[in-house]
This record gives sequence, structure tokens and C-alpha cells, in this order.
Amino acid sequence: MQSNPIFEKAVSFVNHTNQHIFLTGKAGTGKTTFLKYIRAHSHKQIVVVAPTGVAAINAGGSTIHSFFYLPFGTYIPTTRMVWGGMDTNVYNKHQLFEKARLSTEKREIIRNMDTLVIDEISMVRADVLDAIDALLRMVRRRPETPFGGVQMVFIGDMFQLPPVVKDADWEHLSTVYESPFFFDALVMKEAEPVYIELKTIYRQTDDAYINILNRIRNNEAEAEDLELLNERYNPYFMPDAYSGFITLTTHNYKADEINQTALAQLSDEPVVFEAKITGTFPPHAYPVEEHLVLKVGAQIMFIKNDKGETRRYYNGKIGTISALNKASNKITVRFVDEDTELEIEPEVWENIKYDFDRDADEIKEEKLGTFAQFPIRLAWAVTIHKSQGLTFDRGVVDAGQSFAPGQVYVALSRLRSLDGLILKSRITASSIYTDPKILEFAKHAAKDDALDNILGMSQKMFAEQALVRAFDCMDLYDRWLEFTKDLVRRNIPEKDDAGAFALQQLDQIKVLDHTAQKFEPQLVAIVNDTASDRYMRLKERVQAGANWFLQILQPVIAQTKTHIATYKIKKGTKKYVKDVQGLLQMTEKKRVQLEQAAAIAEGLAAEMKMGAVIEEVNKMFAPMPLTEDESAAQEEGKKPKVSTRELSLQLYREGKSPEKIAELRNLALSTIYSHLAAAVAAGDLKVDEFVAPKDIQVIRKAFEEHPGEGISRIKEMLGQEYTFNDIKLVKAHLEFEQSKA
Repeated sequence: MQSNPIFEKAVSFVNHTNQHIFLTGKAGTGKTTFLKYIRAHSHKQIVVVAPTGVAAINAGGSTIHSFFYLPFGTYIPTTRMVWGGMDTNVYNKHQLFEKARLSTEKREIIRNMDTLVIDEISMVRADVLDAIDALLRMVRRRPETPFGGVQMVFIGDMFQLPPVVKDADWEHLSTVYESPFFFDALVMKEAEPVYIELKTIYRQTDDAYINILNRIRNNEAEAEDLELLNERYNPYFMPDAYSGFITLTTHNYKADEINQTALAQLSDEPVVFEAKITGTFPPHAYPVEEHLVLKVGAQIMFIKNDKGETRRYYNGKIGTISALNKASNKITVRFVDEDTELEIEPEVWENIKYDFDRDADEIKEEKLGTFAQFPIRLAWAVTIHKSQGLTFDRGVVDAGQSFAPGQVYVALSRLRSLDGLILKSRITASSIYTDPKILEFAKHAAKDDALDNILGMSQKMFAEQALVRAFDCMDLYDRWLEFTKDLVRRNIPEKDDAGAFALQQLDQIKVLDHTAQKFEPQLVAIVNDTASDRYMRLKERVQAGANWFLQILQPVIAQTKTHIATYKIKKGTKKYVKDVQGLLQMTEKKRVQLEQAAAIAEGLAAEMKMGAVIEEVNKMFAPMPLTEDESAAQEEGKKPKVSTRELSLQLYREGKSPEKIAELRNLALSTIYSHLAAAVAAGDLKVDEFVAPKDIQVIRKAFEEHPGEGISRIKEMLGQEYTFNDIKLVKAHLEFEQSKA
């Protein structure tokens, strides 16, 4: 992605502060890119959730309800008893804690996570956010702290799809909430997020169209805007079969009807491609059809970005089926204004859950199941709801029955330009209504210079909070206590010695925990003081405290290492030793945190630049170094990384045919030939290894007589005697010759 200062500041807020943020932006500004980036580039323990199954799968996380075991219904954040009607399940705080039966494992994940990302926040109701807040405070044992001290990152566009609220639900919710939107949750009065708006639009480049969309979004559309839009009104428009137009409509039944009618009109026999499902993958989260019914000539769209090096398609790209092969599980697609056809392969989506890995002391994702299917769906029509996040070059918008604020904006903003838009129904002022609550909330957007100031203050607070957190020994004590109690059921040699060891270390950790509970408030008091010498006093107190804590902690670490060495050579102790090593790692991590606390306090007192102080904070949260055993195991498993093209070339040089390589790598044959063609273009392979000399001459002549023509057009001219792969390879050879000229 090109340089984007606001994007970079938002990343700094996630990685270098504990500040809650609301990241928003108009359609096509990179919100999804931001989520992917922080997942890949953060040292923090991050959990991602979303309100719906499909949104959760696309975000690479879990649904809110499945992660928190939230009961379905309406949450009223009070301790008084509440009762729902016949069709409404209403529950209070006590009932929430009773119904959300969080497992020990889930509680451990919640206690160890640093950041919770909620994607598609526009669809999350206020009461759901308050329920999350109540559970986080309870599980993390911080009842006075919003979200139990977890950093919240809300991602979404409030001008798009709103939360679903039935009339019966609103009867109860309206007694507590000003609106159903997340920003009116009670917890938000205590934990207002920084409002960060991504402004660079990557989807549209048509300034006139961008301005119209902005005015619609802000309830500022003028008569001229509607007039210009309605010039695109054509109720009788019938797109050509291969023009790439898709209809965006308001209801599922209308989209299904259009798709099925168009499919039935095609003369070819239907071919059904079945999804391959492994493990657990709930039907409501299927990203595409389990039974994908297609015909040659069917218009489809991709619902996922290509992962390959060449990025051959994107989420929302429209194409037409040109060939179907059920036996080889292959689908070929052609595109408007492109001269090459694309043979596509199934994609795999994962259903994940979060686990806490005690040995690694980090939250990890566990794959529950997979769903493998071609990343396409019929695309003569799609609902506006399902179009969210997609990009189209040509679209027919039928929003005459728009039933939710923001739907018309969502539909119109899918298009790259006004030129690609056709309206089946006129756009009126009443159909582009934006809820005033959303407009009011949008005024909270921080100015660029204000963001810099807030970021600086938030980083300083983050460093101060890290200091206090370093002395928190509650989790360490709980872990040693659990280990000591668990010794009763263990079947290990010299069990009495192990028990004596555990009790001795537990006593020392208990002293630390007891002292920390008195020491932490002292640090908080100094941090909250406004006196000019507070950082000097904080430095003295932290360094003295860290020295005292380390004097107790160091013998615990040394004795634990000795205990591991003693029991490692005994029979039947493998699992036991592994558990003790986990305890050692957690104890070592506390040692590092205490040492870093002293360094952070030194930096604050010396008025070092915040970037340098934050580096010391990051060291506090960095993963612990691998043990000798882990390092050796990792070294043994290391293999040099080879690009996908290099791997195909390597297999070919080993004597394997392109067909065999495709089989071994589970890739389309056309993909393998693309890899080999790249090698020909680079001069690493000779074209006559694949194509007969007489055929090379014929194909070369066709390219020379028709300069600028693509592979598909040359194939059309030459006929069935010459394959796409032959033409692709000769074209690559000609490119190599030109590079040497």
C-alpha cells in the first residue's frame, strides 16, 4: 500500500498504546487491509470477532456470540430481574454470567488477550457491546475498568448497514439506550474511542462521483446530485450476456430469482461442484454455496481476492464461465475487456477458534474445520447486504424497496464510477436518509494534528500502564497454585520431593503477589500526580521495587531450572517436565517485565523520545526466547523458502512433466504452464522443450502479423490445433528475445 499517514497512525495506536479506537472510512478506503495488517504486524495478543458468521470467516476470527458464549436475546445491563415476552428472551447481568458458561480455556484466553478487534461494528447492537464489557470485567477480575483493561479496536462504517433490532427488542432496549448503535452502549461513556477515519479512497477515481457519494453519506445530497444520478435511470435496461453487469437489489428473493431465471435460460447442461468440508464448519458461515450449480455462459463474481503473485482476480470481479470440467474439478473463466482466460482452483476457508498455548505463553488460532469450494457465486444479481466490501465495474442498482438507512449508499459505493451505473428505480431524497445519530457521532472524527497529540499522550499512558502491569503477580500466583494443587493426581517418581519443591516456590510467589497488591496503588498514585518531579519519584520507586521483587524471583527461577534438570532424566516425567517448563517460562517473563519496568521508568525520567520508551515497552511484551530443546527442534524443521514459480521449475528440472507437477502441487495445469512460461521469459528454460519448432514458427508469425494482440485473440485466429499453453510459452519466448535485443 502507498504511504498513508492516517493508516500508519492507526497502526501505532494499536501497537504502541492501550487506547480504544474506532477505525472507519468511506467504502474502499482500506479498512479490511488495516485489519489484515495489524493481525500480521502486531506483538500484541489479538482476538478478532464479528457479528455474523460470514463476516467472522472473512475477518479470520470468530462470531461474537460463539467467542463469548453470549445467549441470544436482549441484554439489559442491570442487576434487577427482567422478563421478556413470548418471543423475546431478555436477560440481566446475573443471568448473563449464568448463561455464558465460559470454559477454563476460554477464560484463560480472555485474561491473556491485549486487544479485541470487532469488525463490521456498524451491525453490533449497544446491548451486545455492554454484555461483552460485563464479561471482560468479570473474567479479568477488573470490575471497575471498562472492558476489563482490554484495548478495543472497532472497525466499520456507520453509514453502511445498521444493527438488526426488532420492535419487541426495542421496547426493552429503549428503556436503557438512546439508540441501538454501538456508540450508545453504556460502557462507551467510560471508554470513548479515538475516532480515526481513513480518507484515501482506493475504489473510485471519479472525483464527481466521489463528491456525490460523500454528500449522500452526510445527508447533504442536493437536487443536482439526484438529477445526475437519475440520468442513469433506465428501468428497461437489459445487459448483454457478456457485458459484466450485476444487479444489486434489496432482498434475497429478488437476487435469487434473477440468478435462477438467467441460469435456466442457458442451453448447456448444469454442472454441480460440491464443497469439501472437513471438521466443524457451521452452515450459516458457508462463504459460498455448498452445492455450486453452474453452466457454461453463466455470469459469476469472485468473492475473494486472489492470493497468487499475479493477483488475477479481486473480491467482486465479474466473469463468465467458458468451460466446466467436473472430472478434473476445473472451471475456466473469461472477463470483459481481457484477452486471457483463467482456470481457477478451489479456495479454502478456515473455521478457527482461539486457544491459549501455555507453553508458548500466547494466544493461538486452532483450526476447527475447513470449507473448500470455488470462490465464486452466480452474479447476474446480488443483495446489497452481500455486496458490502465488494467492488464492481458495472452495476444495475435496484434499491426502490430500500428498507434500511445506508443501503442506497452501500449499493452506489460499490461502483468504481458513474459510467458503470444503471438505475432500475429512481433515487429519491427519502431513500438516502442517514440517521442523525450517525451524523452526530461522525463529528467526533479527530483532526490530523489532534491525532498526533492524542497518540503522544496515549503512548505515555501506555508506558505508565506497562510499569504498573509489570508488578501484577496475580496470574503468576494462580498458575503456580493450580500446578501445586494438580500434583495430587500426578503419577511421577519422588512425588513428595516434587510437592516440597512446588510449595516452596508457591510461598515465594505468594509473597510477591501479596506485596504487589499494596505496591501497585502506590505506583498509580505517582502516575496520576501532576507534580513536575513525578517521573523522578516514579523511577526511584520502580527501580527499588523491581530490585526487591527480582531478589525473590531469581531464586525461584534458579530452583525451577534445577528441578527440571533433575526430573528430565527420570522415566515417566515427560508431561510433568513440560508443565514445569511452562511455569518457568511464565516466571522468566515476569522477570523480564520487571527489568523492563526499570528501563521504562529510566526513559520517562530522562525525558527520552517516546519512540525509544515504546521500544522498551515492546520488549516487555516480546515472546520469550526458545529453550534449547525448542530451538533445536525448530532448527531441524527449517527449510529454505522457495517461491511457487521456483518450486514448479525445480520439479520440472527433476524430470517431472507439467501434468505431474500440477498433480503433485494440486494446482491447475494452466498455472504450472504460467510458472514455466515465466522461466522461459527469464531465459531459464528453452521454448523448444515444450513446443515443436514448426509450431513455434506459426505462432511467432501470428504475433508478428498482429502486434499488440493478446493470447486469446491469437488462439482464435490459429484454431484448435494450437493450445493456450503453446501460445503462452511462445509469447514468453518472444519477450525473452526482445529483452536481449
